[in-house]
Amino acid sequence: MTDLLARHNDVLAPVIAFDTDIHAASADGIWVTDPDGNRWADFACGTAVTNLGHRHPAVVEAAHNQIDHLMHSGCIVRYDSIVEAAERLRDVTPPQIEKFAFANSGAEAVEAAVKLAKHHSRRLGVVAFRGAFHGRTMGSVSYTTSNAKYRDGYHPVLGAVHVAPFPHPYRWGMSEDAAVDSSIHELHLMLKHEILPKNIACFLIEPVQGEGGYYPAPARFMDEVRQVADDHGIDIIFDEVQTGFGRTAEWFAADHYDAKPDIMAMGKGIANGLPLSAYGASAEMMNAWPVGSHGTTFGGNPVATAAAVAVMDTMGDLLPHARKLSEHAFKRFREVAERRETIGDVRGLGLMIGVEFVSDRATRTPDAKAFKHVQAHAFDRELIIIECGPDGNVLRFIPPLVTTIEELDWAIDLVDEGLESWESA
Repeated sequence: MTDLLARHNDVLAPVIAFDTDIHAASADGIWVTDPDGNRWADFACGTAVTNLGHRHPAVVEAAHNQIDHLMHSGCIVRYDSIVEAAERLRDVTPPQIEKFAFANSGAEAVEAAVKLAKHHSRRLGVVAFRGAFHGRTMGSVSYTTSNAKYRDGYHPVLGAVHVAPFPHPYRWGMSEDAAVDSSIHELHLMLKHEILPKNIACFLIEPVQGEGGYYPAPARFMDEVRQVADDHGIDIIFDEVQTGFGRTAEWFAADHYDAKPDIMAMGKGIANGLPLSAYGASAEMMNAWPVGSHGTTFGGNPVATAAAVAVMDTMGDLLPHARKLSEHAFKRFREVAERRETIGDVRGLGLMIGVEFVSDRATRTPDAKAFKHVQAHAFDRELIIIECGPDGNVLRFIPPLVTTIEELDWAIDLVDEGLESWESA
C-alpha cells in the first residue's frame, strides 16, 4: 500500500477526502480485498451506494451486455436502457412522479430539481433546512448546511436561499413533538419576516438528513411542511439521493410518509456503483420545461442506466430481508445503548441508522474521539465504518442490504467491543 499511497498523494488533489488507505484490488458482496488477500467488510457501502453489495451479479451482467452494444450517446442517439430505467423508476416512485431525466451525481440531480421548481413556479426563492447536505457544487452547496466547512471560502453563495430549522429532538434536548412545534413555528416566522411565500419556488428537504447526523424527519413535520406548501403553491423537492433504492428498507424514504414530493432527486444506489442520478416530477411539470433549457452529456449513460434497470429488477425481492435486518439492528443497538454510556441516541429509518456518541449523556456532549476509537477497533478486525454529523460523532451504520443476520451481529458486536474498550480505558 505504501507505494500506491505515495503515488496517490503525488498526483491526486488532497481536497478529495478518502476514509481509509486500503489498496482495493477487488470487491465482491460486502467484502473489499487488497493485493495481499486481506479483506474488510464494507459497511460504508461505498458511501451509501453499493446497496446490493459490490459487483452484484445482475448489475455486472447488465453492464457487460450493454458495453457490448453501446457505451455512449451524448443525447445524440436514443437507446433502450435509458427508456427502461425511466419506466422502472415510474413503477417504484410515488404516483405523482411520472417523468424523469438523468444526470451523473446527486448534486446534479438536486440542481436540476431546483431549476425545474423555479421554472415551474416562476419564483426564485428556495427554502432549505438546517443540517441538510445537498452537494458541493456552487449551486447545491448554497443549500447545504450540514457543516460550515462545505461553504468555507466560497461565499457569497447563491442568493434567495433561506434556511429553516429541521427538528433535531435529541440534539435540542426536547421531545419529538416539541422539536416539530419549534421548527414549524420558526418556518412561519421566516415566511413573515424574511421571505413572503409568493416568492418561494420550493422547499428542499431530505426525508432523512444524511451528513447532518442521520436524523429522520418526524411524520408530523413532513405533514406540516406539505400543508404550508399546498397553502401557498410551493413545490416540495425530496432529496432522496442517499435515502433511495432500499436504504430505508423501502424503495424510498417517501414510502414512510403520507406527505409526498412534487419533485424527487435520486442518486447513489440507483446504479449500485456506476455514476448515475435522476430527477422526476409530474408529466405536466416536465412537459412544460422547454427543450434544451437543461441538459447533459453523460447523464443517463447507456451502461449506467442498464445497471440501474438491473438494480430495480433485483431490489424488490431484497426489501423484505432489509426490513428484517433493520428491525434486528435497531434492537441490537438499543440493547448496546443500555450498557454503554457513550451512546446517547439511536435513530434512523431502515438500514440508515445513526448511533450518536457522547462523552456525557446529561449534556449530550458530542464525542468524536470515541467514534475514532471504535472505528479503529473495527478496522483492525476487518470492518469499515464511517461517521456523519457536524461534530463527527455519529456512527453512520449503512450495511449492504445483502448482509446476513450473522454478519450484522458480528459488526454490531465489534462496535460494542470498541465502546467497551473506550469506556474502560
